[in-house]
This record gives sequence, structure tokens and C-alpha cells, in this order.
Amino acid sequence: MVSSGPALPQDCHLTQHVSPEPAEKLSMAVVGSDRSGPLAGMLADLFDRQPVDISTTTDEDALLCDCTEPTVLLLDGDDVLARSPLSALSETILTVNSDLYITGTVELEAIELPDVIQALAERSFHVRGYPESHHEKLPLILISRYIERLSYVNGGTHRASFQRLSRIDDERGTKNVYRKLSQTEVDTHVYGVPDWIPPRKFDLTAHCGYGSDFDSTWFVVHRSAEATAALVAVAVGPNEWLGEWTFDRDRVTAIEETIKEYL
Repeated sequence: MVSSGPALPQDCHLTQHVSPEPAEKLSMAVVGSDRSGPLAGMLADLFDRQPVDISTTTDEDALLCDCTEPTVLLLDGDDVLARSPLSALSETILTVNSDLYITGTVELEAIELPDVIQALAERSFHVRGYPESHHEKLPLILISRYIERLSYVNGGTHRASFQRLSRIDDERGTKNVYRKLSQTEVDTHVYGVPDWIPPRKFDLTAHCGYGSDFDSTWFVVHRSAEATAALVAVAVGPNEWLGEWTFDRDRVTAIEETIKEYL
């Protein structure tokens, strides 16, 4: 079920890059021998409140996609937009929790983004954190780490908000990621309320401030000659976010220009 569009804060400039209206639903079909197994159930739970319907199909349907293993198809009507092995979703999002990414249990270089998650770009997700949900934020967390990996691999410019800058120091995995980024040629900018200032050994440019542009936004932006990507989310309640991601160069440029102008 897709929830009705939540109210975005009016004083936050990044709201212009997030749609509050529920998108027309896509669907994911689980094909192959595990279509009724626990992983299919986890997939349905993950997207229960999002603009994605989960269905299972018969083995005859699986033959139509020439699948050699249990596979997830992202569908717009009858059109296949993307496909990923069910095992890839299991390893990155279904059988993990956010702690693996926050604590750095998953190394930055090992972050993979299944094609069906990447293809959900340009669609708003309304997610809640713990204790309301243990898993709704995982797609946004995975996208964040993937964009950080793009910056680590490609260089270019990287921008990320943390609400409070102390989160960089408090979360071991986050601290390791931004330490690694500071050791590369990427031009890294971090944003948030200044309750902690990165030490000189972290080659980061800190942008500090107060108000909803700083304390109610979650964004990660990468721009280089090789790739562009952005996640933008805005708080719509305590530990509750409306966010979406994009790989469109024009949209990423517009998001970055808003960040540069107002933060």
C-alpha cells in the first residue's frame, strides 16, 4: 500500500527536488523456484508501503525471461525495466540490516547496487526508521553507500549531509568512508549542524549551519566525468523521510546548484 503524500517542510529549499505525490506503481515479479520462499516474503515486506507491488509467477513465466536462477524482474506493466538475481538482493538488502552499512561491516569497495534497485530512480520513497520499521530505510542507506563508492572510484565532487556533523565521528562505518574519501582526489563537502568539526587530517570542506536546510536533509551527491548520482531526502517527521534518487546528469546538476546556493 502506498501512503498518501506527506507534507514537506516549506522552509527547506531541497524540497523542490523531492515529489510528495505517490508515483504510479511499478511491480516486481519473483520468478523461479524460490518465488514462494522466505526471500520473496522479505521483498514484499521491504516495499510494503512503497510504490512497488510484489508478485510471484509460475515456472512457465520464468521461462519467458530465460532465468537460470531465482530472479527479480522490475516491471512497468508488461515491460521489463530491469532484472537482478534474487541472491543479489538477499546479499545487499534483504538479509542485512542498516548496522552493516553504518558500522562499516560492508567495505566501501564491496558495495553493489542490484539493477532493480538502481532502476527505481526518480520515484519517491516514504520511509521510517527504527522503532517504527527495521528495514524501510535500507534502500536509501544502500543508495547512499553506493554513491559514496562512486566518488571513491571516480573522484570528482562529493557532497553529503548528516544533519549533525558529529554523526561522521559517531558512526564507525561513516567515519571510515569519509576517511577513505579524504585520502583520494575527490573534492568532498559535508553539511550539518556544527556539533563537531572534522579534524585537519580529514581533507573535507565542512559547511555548517542551522535550520531545516541543515538539520532536516539527507543528501549524497556525486558528480564526475564518469558518472553522476544523487540521493535527496527530507525529514517529514521524527526519523521519517521522503526521498528519491537519480542518475540523471541534469537533475544531479540542479540538486548540486541548490545545495551550493542555500547551504
